[in-house]
Amino acid sequence: MDICSCEVQLLGAFNQAQLPPLPPLAGLFTMSISIYMLLLATKVWWGKKRSSASASASASALLNLASRSTNWTMSLGWWTLFAAGFLFFHGFAATETAPNYSFMHNAMSAPTLSYYDYIIVGGGTAGCPLAATLSQNATVLLLERGGSPYGNPNITKMTSFGSALSDLSRSSPSQRFISEDGVINARARVLGGGSCLNAGFYTRASTEYVKQAGWDGGLVNESYQWVEKLVAFEPPLGQWQSAVRDGLLEAGVLPFNGFSYDHIYGTKVGGTIFDQQGNRHTAADLLEYANPSGLTVYLHASVHKILFARKERKMPKARGVVFRDAKGAKHKAYLKKGLKNEIIISAGALGSPQLMMLSGVGPAQHLMSHNIRVVLDQPLVGQGMSDNPMNAVFIPSPIPVDVSLIQVVGITHFGSYIEAAGGENFAGGASSPSPRDYGMFSPEAIEETAFRGGFILEKVTGPISTGHLELRTRNPNENPSVTFNYFKDSRDLQRCVQGIQTIEKIVKSKAFAKFRYEFLSWAMLLNMTANAPLNLLPKHYNPSMPLEVFCKDTVMTIWHYHGGCQVGKVVDPDYRVVGVDSLRVIDGSTFNHSPGTNPQATVMMLGRYMGVKILRERVAN
Repeated sequence: MDICSCEVQLLGAFNQAQLPPLPPLAGLFTMSISIYMLLLATKVWWGKKRSSASASASASALLNLASRSTNWTMSLGWWTLFAAGFLFFHGFAATETAPNYSFMHNAMSAPTLSYYDYIIVGGGTAGCPLAATLSQNATVLLLERGGSPYGNPNITKMTSFGSALSDLSRSSPSQRFISEDGVINARARVLGGGSCLNAGFYTRASTEYVKQAGWDGGLVNESYQWVEKLVAFEPPLGQWQSAVRDGLLEAGVLPFNGFSYDHIYGTKVGGTIFDQQGNRHTAADLLEYANPSGLTVYLHASVHKILFARKERKMPKARGVVFRDAKGAKHKAYLKKGLKNEIIISAGALGSPQLMMLSGVGPAQHLMSHNIRVVLDQPLVGQGMSDNPMNAVFIPSPIPVDVSLIQVVGITHFGSYIEAAGGENFAGGASSPSPRDYGMFSPEAIEETAFRGGFILEKVTGPISTGHLELRTRNPNENPSVTFNYFKDSRDLQRCVQGIQTIEKIVKSKAFAKFRYEFLSWAMLLNMTANAPLNLLPKHYNPSMPLEVFCKDTVMTIWHYHGGCQVGKVVDPDYRVVGVDSLRVIDGSTFNHSPGTNPQATVMMLGRYMGVKILRERVAN
């Protein structure tokens, strides 16, 4: 088959293919269909890193894939392809060797009643550094609803990630949720939080963000450095990422700023939480800084409510928590006597506003509709929910693509961040019976020439569009209802369009030429992406339509959702809950906008930063 005839047939196959309805939600993989799901779709379609085949053979394989794509979607294929890629390139690995945390226990061993100076709800990206810091001069209880990221080979090694991805049990380190917008997403359920599930990209917030937040710049820098000593590394840059870097520069995303953790306009190589051996380092590793005699960590501890003292007080005072272990046994933990002792919620952008409402702090009418006793009528709890919209284009490659996570970023002046990933598919894991066995991630055998490629994504900064969160039930283990209102503000949509246009320039750049098929036009690449089941939204896009339609049809999450307990609305600048004594919220739910290109560095920094500030207040008094 020659290239020209293949191009015509390939375009026809993709245009004529009618994707069937998406499978029932019960059959969907628990994780978000995010851009990283695109990666495995790309990798399962294009990316087995083998010896190079001829362009004609590769084109034939692509055509064969296109003609069979409809049958794939009738099975688990499409969903598992996308889901698997999502978690592989967000990297479900953790440090291989578990640290000797003498303070970490299963909640079933917890006493029925206990007392501490500080009780932290949520052992995630903010909760772990916060607990480690506070333990230096106080007794701290850290309650995490999930398990440990250590010791499970399905989590600790990238090559075994497939087993973790297929885990739909309640002990899975992730919990799938679907927003009312129809975008599939996930929340963490593991010690270390989202740092155990993401793409590993490490980059700081901008200096302007720090100023607007009212943070102490000196302490912010010290706190970032404290984090970086244990979990941040410079990534090795391969050919794919180098081509994206040079393509960004050709596209005008200037200047080149080299390797940097800092948020600087232009193109740069950012940090990563993966070390040179490919092991992930998470917020849980920051517990190595803890004072073992001052910290108690309980895993599989689901907090059901905050307890308040209200008699003869001007405003309610948080005094304890009720949590249940894996067998459902009830435990109570109270604050010791002391004016500076506090309960701190660090349960994430979904978990923190959810727990506030379950405890009686939130919109009174909504709480009463769930028969929850109102402690404080606070209508702004659950408001201001935002998720940065992400859109991507996957690019099949005529040559093998080296494995890479998010390493290069283009920080534009128009409000979009450009990133990329690509490489070999490890879906079968190191123990696969044969290199061509892709297990649950491929519905049938595929020519090796089709296993090459990667994707380029754009993320809208901010965003400006916001939504809200509400309770569905009174069960803290069930997901609340959340609406993000993607692209409700037209400025977000325009940023997406400009981001996609920048991706086009990268794909057509001289630097990227060797990674693209000449016969695959830009319109074909967009159409292939638009026809993939990336979300639960109805499809409208075809190549004759404007990019605004493409952005709306293919919107996904990049896991950077935030809001619900925002500074200036629910908490004050010191993260104290307004109208309640002895209660703070410290995590991404307090953000009005997502910091930097990727928030995890700043969330970890915030945990350390506020821990230091709280201890300073404690010592001063």
